[in-house]
Formats: sequence, C-alpha cells, structure tokens
Amino acid sequence: MRSICGAVTAFSAICLVVAMGGTAAAEPLDELRKTFTVDDKPVPPEIFADFGDADLADSGPIVVAIDARAATGSNRYADPIRKQGRWIVQTKPSDKTLNGAEETAYEYIGATRDNLLVLVASYNGGGSGTFYTLHILDAAAAPAFDADGKRYERLNLTVLRSVPLGDRWEGEIAISGNAVRIKSSHEGPAKGIAPKSLEARRP
Repeated sequence: MRSICGAVTAFSAICLVVAMGGTAAAEPLDELRKTFTVDDKPVPPEIFADFGDADLADSGPIVVAIDARAATGSNRYADPIRKQGRWIVQTKPSDKTLNGAEETAYEYIGATRDNLLVLVASYNGGGSGTFYTLHILDAAAAPAFDADGKRYERLNLTVLRSVPLGDRWEGEIAISGNAVRIKSSHEGPAKGIAPKSLEARRP
C-alpha cells in the first residue's frame, strides 16, 4: 500500500510541476494580450516606428517581428515613456534626431476573439504631421537560446496587417469578436478614412 501511495504521490507531483510550468509559461503571454505590458511595463511605442510607421517611403513594413520581452527595458528603446490618458507615448529627444523631437505613441484597443492584438499607433517626425496607423499583431511565445546557450522564452509580436488611417486622424476603434470597426470623425486624407469594418485574422 505504501509503495502504491508513493507512486501516486510522485505522479501527482509530476503532474503539478507540469501544470505549474504550463501556467507559468502562459502568464507573460496572457499579460501581453490583456494589457500590452511585459512585467507590468508598457511595450515601448518606438517598436511601431520600426514596424514601418516612421518609414513613409516604403509601402509596407520591412521589420515585421519584434521580441517584446527583449524590447521592454532595452537600450534600443530607452527614450522616455509616459502615459497620456489611454495612450502610451515615447519621445526621442531632438539631440538624437535631424528634424526635432520625434514622438511615437499607441493606444491598445484589446484582443480579438482569436487573440490577435489591435492597436492604433501614431508617429510624428518633428513636423506638423502626425500619422496614424491601425495595427493587427499576433503575439506568441517562442523558445530560443540566449548567448550562453540557456533556454529563453521570447514574446514575439508579428505584424499581420497595418492600415493607414491618415494624418491627424480622429475617430474610434472597436472590437466585436474578430471584427475591427473603424469609425472616423471626418472623412478625407487629412482627417482619416471613411468608417469601415475589417476582419482580424491569421493568414
């Protein structure tokens, strides 16, 4: 009886460890999907500049995936970050740029039914224009190795779709299931695009 109880206890312990490991591995991804934060820190807005918001010369993003875990708190994205209402704003000082202070910001709208992340980002390169883009991202935990060969769990953000909203856009974004509804206050290129709905989906 004692050996059977010991085997059952050992099996239960193994199951508990596996279960806890699975939960622990899912927690950072759950946090990212729920609040767009990593360890309670906002993901740096400047990732959207690298996703193409700061590149007005190309029609589509060239950098399409970023490790949110590595980006948060990194030297690459070390410019000051502040919260302004529902927006997270990051400013690159004028001594680091050619055309004055650059500002990148985002509002996290939330996750769709299929766990795709919906955000509106804005970019100002120092001039009078502030350009808005709707981003649909996929977030996934991805195992990798660090420089010492130790296992490291990435939190990869991948751009699935980016929709330009225009210069000085004003409006609202809402999620219903997997549908993303865009309601612009004004039509025209200077104030955004006409109201429309699109489906957030993986290819």
